[in-house]
Amino acid sequence: MLVAIFVAALGLFVFTHLADEVMEGDTRAFDSAILLALRAPADHADPIGPIWVEEVARDVTALGSTAILAYVTLAVCGFLALSGRRSAALLVAVSIGGGALLSSVLKLGFDRPRPDLVPHAVEVYSASFPSGHAMLSAVTYLTLGALIARVEPRWRTKIFVIGLAVVTTLLVGVSRIYLGVHWPTDVLGGWCLGAAWAMVCWLVALWLQGRGSVERDVPMVGDAATPNPRVAFGTRPQTRR
Repeated sequence: MLVAIFVAALGLFVFTHLADEVMEGDTRAFDSAILLALRAPADHADPIGPIWVEEVARDVTALGSTAILAYVTLAVCGFLALSGRRSAALLVAVSIGGGALLSSVLKLGFDRPRPDLVPHAVEVYSASFPSGHAMLSAVTYLTLGALIARVEPRWRTKIFVIGLAVVTTLLVGVSRIYLGVHWPTDVLGGWCLGAAWAMVCWLVALWLQGRGSVERDVPMVGDAATPNPRVAFGTRPQTRR
């Protein structure tokens, strides 16, 4: 819980500072240097690397698209609802839907133009800051990763799930820069705010679980009401005679 609070506070602090720098135009040199470093010097329309790398980047960036994230969210919510965890399903839907709404409002508020130094390798239709793909990937994958880690008793599995969520989020953001559709600071801002939002939602989930408003699958270690593990998994404890 302390780690989640720290990540949320740090993400909000960095995003606020970054947004101020972006609005003042102080990040232009940094953004331009990175974008141009990812393009062939002789042709800025050509990303560095072989052609298959660009195709892979398009595939990876689709993992942060509205269609894919909506599909994943609906699939998870459907699974939770059918498993009898309707409150958990509602919490996931509100968390991810709220993140999407926040991203849209901030884009309209900042109204930063898309990069004009290099041609865009994919079509874009909205403002640039913060990156919606980066932010919503963080919101969705980190929220779902935290949910799975919450109900998984083994630490190795917890670390794997959270690590997979983080790597996926990072790859989506990097692909947006590589394809020339976002300034690097757009992606950094999306990561920071998305991670902060996911951690806040996770803290809310823990609070609601403690109140009994959201289903708890695996009791927290140290809970006063933690039952015997054998009873929890349906096995009667043996009694001595």
